[in-house]
Formats: sequence, structure tokens, C-alpha cells
Amino acid sequence: MPIAVDIDVMLARRKMSVGELADRVGITPANLAVLKNGRAKAVRFATLAALCEVLKCQPGDLLRWEAEEVEEAEEVKEAEGAAGG
Repeated sequence: MPIAVDIDVMLARRKMSVGELADRVGITPANLAVLKNGRAKAVRFATLAALCEVLKCQPGDLLRWEAEEVEEAEEVKEAEGAAGG
């Protein structure tokens, strides 16, 4: 997935456990684990706002975009095809 989740980085910086964060945000540790491990398909803005409030950070500190390897490979093929003729 092209969206990487860095909640674990912020947890380490804040010296906070997953359980403590889940309690303070008001979600289950299991749902927080799904989000933290990048398996979530969506996140509510209210949940993101609560995470940012508790962790004292910005949404961009928790989420970042990464290009997928498949897309990169396709772009390389297209570039090679265009250069080759």
C-alpha cells in the first residue's frame, strides 16, 4: 500500500505503549494495531485527530505516501520503451 503508517515511530518518541495510546484515543488495542501495522483500509478523521492530539503531532508525522514498487517498475519499462524506439 502506498500509504505508510509511522505510529510506532511516534510511540517510541513519546515513550508510550500501544495500550496506553489506545486507551487515551478511545479505540481498542486491536484496532490500533490494525492501523499501526498498515492493514487498515481507512481511518476516520476523528480518530486521526485524536491520535495527533494524544501524540502531540501532525497527521503527516503519522502518515506518509510511498510509491509502490509495481508502479515504479511500470514507469521504468515505459521509459525504456520510449528510449529504445
